Amino acid sequence: MMQDLFSLKGRTALVTGGSRGIGRMIAAGFIEQGARVYITSRKADVCDETAAELCSLGSCISIPMDVSTVEGAKALAKEFAAREDKLDILVNNAGAAWLEPFDKFSEKGWDKVVDLNLKAPFFVSQALIGPLRNAAKIRPAKIINVASIDGIFVNPQETYSYAASKAGLIPLTRRMSLRLIQDNIHGNGIAPGAFASDMNMLASDHADRVAARIPAKRIGYDEDMAGVAVYLASRAGDYVVGVTIAVDGGVSLTTAIFEG
Repeated sequence: MMQDLFSLKGRTALVTGGSRGIGRMIAAGFIEQGARVYITSRKADVCDETAAELCSLGSCISIPMDVSTVEGAKALAKEFAAREDKLDILVNNAGAAWLEPFDKFSEKGWDKVVDLNLKAPFFVSQALIGPLRNAAKIRPAKIINVASIDGIFVNPQETYSYAASKAGLIPLTRRMSLRLIQDNIHGNGIAPGAFASDMNMLASDHADRVAARIPAKRIGYDEDMAGVAVYLASRAGDYVVGVTIAVDGGVSLTTAIFEG
């Protein structure tokens, strides 16, 4: 029925990096559509606080964890399996950025970002494949990888490891999707543009200035991000596989907006 097309009632989701920013927007959207949502992030106090706040919308459970290592991914899967036997929706959102001039760009700035932005989505998905396959016995399970428009076009800022990791995540999503569709697990991606978050302080602190350079003439709202995530996670997105959707107000269509 059309009225149930975007419903997530009875479904279980896990959002990495779900305590703030894009992850929190997605988690809130899922909860409002009826899902039971687990969020994870490295800082336990922040993760617990966010889960408590989101419980005002519905069911939200905190599992603090650092997923930047394979051991962390496995530990998250173990903690999740102690609570649930199936996972309908996995959102690989945890991410980091690093800004440094080319001549001084450090190995730390490379490894930290690539490990979390590119390696973690693969190994978190691998660690949670059992619960995903259990869910997929009933209806398609979903994996949503959060990339960035910085993986689609060249941002003028010197965020080398961030750009490389987000660009790499898009074909990784396609490659994973082609394999996992065999298990009735549908993989897709989201490439956010300017949304107010701790990672994008420019959009947070200078929204009007940023908006002037966006074709849609505004930065993204929470519901813009929640809407596309709910679409991909719900029955509405069941026939979409291996696609990364830019949610950016048109920024990725042009580079002229960054001139001057």
